Amino acid sequence: MHEWMVIPVVVLLLGAMACSLARAALGPTRFDRILAANSFGTQTVLLLSVYFFVSGYPEYIDIALLYALINYVGVLAIVRYLSARRGGDRA
Repeated sequence: MHEWMVIPVVVLLLGAMACSLARAALGPTRFDRILAANSFGTQTVLLLSVYFFVSGYPEYIDIALLYALINYVGVLAIVRYLSARRGGDRA
């Protein structure tokens, strides 16, 4: 991978992560905040993958995939909890 490509990718990912954090802080509804948190987690997985690949340890990308799985299950649990709390539980 060309080194000149890594810096713009990391800068753009960090910018997208900052936008996700802003949406999580300012979101008008809970579900907007949850979606922003999920987006932040996905971007974190991308950043970890780029870091591990560039640093020469592509076998550690499994850590990023594990983080993605934890992010997905956590968001599902939070959405399920909030929908059940509102009385809209559809099992």
